[in-house]
Amino acid sequence: MTGHNPGMNVTGHTRRSVSIRDVATAAGVSYQTVSRVINDHPSVKPSTRERVLAAIDELGFRRNSTALALASGRSRTVTVLTSNTTHYGYASVLQGIEEAARAASYTVGIGVLESADEADEAAVAAQVQRSADAGGGLIVIAYDPAGVRALGAVPADLPVVGVVETPASPPGDDRPWVWADDRLAAYEATRHLLSLGHETVHYVAIPSSTRRTSARTTGWQQALKEAGAPRPRPLQGSWGPAGGHAAGLKLAGNPDVTAILCGNDDLALGVVRALHETGRAIPGDVSVAGFDDAPHSAYLTPSLTTVRLDFTGLGRSAFALLHGVLEESAPIAPHPVSVPELVVRESSGPPPERG
Repeated sequence: MTGHNPGMNVTGHTRRSVSIRDVATAAGVSYQTVSRVINDHPSVKPSTRERVLAAIDELGFRRNSTALALASGRSRTVTVLTSNTTHYGYASVLQGIEEAARAASYTVGIGVLESADEADEAAVAAQVQRSADAGGGLIVIAYDPAGVRALGAVPADLPVVGVVETPASPPGDDRPWVWADDRLAAYEATRHLLSLGHETVHYVAIPSSTRRTSARTTGWQQALKEAGAPRPRPLQGSWGPAGGHAAGLKLAGNPDVTAILCGNDDLALGVVRALHETGRAIPGDVSVAGFDDAPHSAYLTPSLTTVRLDFTGLGRSAFALLHGVLEESAPIAPHPVSVPELVVRESSGPPPERG
């Protein structure tokens, strides 16, 4: 059997990992100087810093995160609390957090929240405390009631950032939240459909984190109100295609329905299937728009008009905000992240002519 084991040298013996003293010898400095470079201490001369960094690159030295935490008094760990790890928005936020954390030599743990509405405050607090016990800081994805409860249960002295729906009003600086402006995104998508000549736009909603009107629903309603268009009652969907399919079957039976906005692209997938099953052409009879620009959206037949939100960038921003607190290098403040982008594809067009 042939092959190369990166942990073995050419003689078959296990290769010793590179230590901080090896770097010091190669750079011609003390190991204390190497430690100062690693921790970005300002007292190191630029020329010395460059020599040490070159030795680190040449030797392939990797910092031991446990030793670093003990030396600095800080845990280079972040725990993400979320009730879901598979839906597109959640998964993309997690991806962004992990990418940013890895670049900063932090490790990421994931705590899956109990999503049942009946979960009592004590159970939620216990989940939060278990995550707090791991050290470091917390990021809570609060796109649903479970996440909102967990965010509210975080002790005041624990560094935390919340990834939330667009707030109804600007939060105070004591609420370290980040969000994508999904209210604006829904507003722009609705305006696009109205601009094509549709008298109104029906809406299939995702669940709201607050159990009240979500930011996406508010944006849709605002666009209809400004246009003087009828405001139909939104249909409550779920997160997945099955909820969209059920809602689509209800809407397909109404010939007055010519445009449908869906709270995410998975709902739109189910709506498109329901319209196909009932013989209503897209976009000839009904225009459909989704939300999030999930990877499959461009490959549906017809390809899906949607609104792109940078969830991965949102995750990176959430970590950057928390990192600033953990490293005591930046103030913490709530802020929106990125501007939504309308992506017009084949599934939207003018309404059918009335005979």
